[in-house]
Amino acid sequence: MSDPLGLIGAGGGIRPTPPSGAKPAGGQPTDGPSFRDMLMQNLEQVNELQTDATRAIEDLQTGRREDVEGVILATQKADLAFKMLQQVRNKVVQAYGEIRDMRV
Repeated sequence: MSDPLGLIGAGGGIRPTPPSGAKPAGGQPTDGPSFRDMLMQNLEQVNELQTDATRAIEDLQTGRREDVEGVILATQKADLAFKMLQQVRNKVVQAYGEIRDMRV
């Protein structure tokens, strides 16, 4: 899944590159995945769970599937993943609002 609006990582990204020879804040390594990569990966996983839940519901309705418990479980997993991703989004928006309101 790509970034359809081009907002994530635009203009230098979320994680700026420190000057040469400088250590990152807190001594944390910078060679890990970026926030954008992790966010896009989680979006893809949530999308897959939603697709699986939809397919399970359709299979149950058409008679290709008999286990109602499996359909309920797939639906609940997709719902929980979506709610979790929504909370991450809310925290990012809240952090952006706090940064925007800072006096320089």
